[in-house]
Amino acid sequence: MKSIFGIAIISLLFASSLTADEAGANEWLQFRGVQGVSTAKGIPVMWGLEDGVAWKKKLPGKGWSSPVITKGKVIMTYSSQEEEKVTLGVVALDVKTGEVRWNRELFTPEYEVARKHHHKNGLASPTPFIEGEVIVAHFGHMGTAALKVEDGGVIWKQEQITYIPVHGSGGSPIVIDDVVVINADGRSDPVIVGLDLNTGDVKWKTPRDQEVKKKFSFGTPLALKIDGRTQVISQASGKVSAYDPKDGSEIWKVRYGEGYSVVPRPIYANGLIYVATGFDRPTLLAINPEGAKGDVTDTHVVFKEEKFIPKTPSFVERNGYLYLVDDTGSLTCRDAKSGEMKWREKLPGNVSSSPVLIGDNL
Repeated sequence: MKSIFGIAIISLLFASSLTADEAGANEWLQFRGVQGVSTAKGIPVMWGLEDGVAWKKKLPGKGWSSPVITKGKVIMTYSSQEEEKVTLGVVALDVKTGEVRWNRELFTPEYEVARKHHHKNGLASPTPFIEGEVIVAHFGHMGTAALKVEDGGVIWKQEQITYIPVHGSGGSPIVIDDVVVINADGRSDPVIVGLDLNTGDVKWKTPRDQEVKKKFSFGTPLALKIDGRTQVISQASGKVSAYDPKDGSEIWKVRYGEGYSVVPRPIYANGLIYVATGFDRPTLLAINPEGAKGDVTDTHVVFKEEKFIPKTPSFVERNGYLYLVDDTGSLTCRDAKSGEMKWREKLPGNVSSSPVLIGDNL
C-alpha cells in the first residue's frame, strides 16, 4: 500500500453519495465504524467548497461527534446555546437530500457545568452508537439517552454518571449484549460503567484502580471475542484493561506508566490489540490478549514504538500494515506484527482527526 492516496473524507458528502441500497449495505453505526475501515464503493475523491457537493444543510447546533449512518439517515449529536441556556440534542437528516427527518432536544445542563471544556473540544463530542432500532447518545457527565431511529422518540434518559470533567467529554459509548459501556474518566475517581440498554439503569460501575497523577482520559471501548469470551477493551490513564460486559469485572490489564488524556481508540488485527498511551509521550503498544489474565504487562506486550505516535488521532490496519497519523501530521506505515516503520510522509499542518480506509483510499 505504499502508493496509497491520501484524501480527506467529509462524512456528509460520503453519505450523500450513496444510493438507498448502498446506504443500507454500508451503514456506519459507531465511532470509527468497523475500526476505521469502510466497504463503501464509488466514493468521491475530489471536491471543493461548491464543486462535487451533493447537499449542505445548516444544523440546529454544533458538535465534534462523527455522523453515524443507518436506514437512510445521517445522525449526529449537537449543542446549542442562547446566552447561558445550553441545549444538547440529536438530529437525523435524510442521507440523500439532507432534509431534517427529526430533531430531539435532550438535556439542558447548567451553564457552569457545560462551559468547562477545552478550546479544541465541544459539548457534543461523543459519537452515537446504533444498535438495531435504537440510538444511544452520550454527552459525558451531562447525560446519556436512548432514542428510536425511526422518529427520535425518547426511550430513556439518565444523568447518573456524574463526575468532574477535565477538558469536557470525548469518549463514545458502545453496546454489547444489551449493555451500554461508557468510560467515565474524570478528574478523580475514574470508572467504567455498564448501563442496561432497555432501561438506562446502571448495571455495574468498576473503579479504574490505577494510581496515576492525572486521571482523566477520553477513550472509547472496543468489544472483542477473545478465548471464546466477550471482552471489552477499555483504556484509562495508566493502563488498558479487558472487562467482562456482564458484571464489569477486570479480566486483564497492561500498565503504561503515567500516560493520560488517552484519545485514540484501540484496534484489533493479526491477533493483536494496538493502543496508544496518550500524553505526554505517546507509545504504541501491541498486545497479545490470548490467555491473558491479571496483570500481563511483562508477558503479553509484543512490541513498543515511540516515534510519530498519535496523541489524538486513532489509526487503522489493513493487510498486515498499520497506518498512523500523529498530531504534527506525520503519516506513517508500520509492519503490524513487528512495529517496524516502512515509510513516513509529512502532511501539511497539524492533525486531530482520524484516518479512514475506503478501498485503496486513506
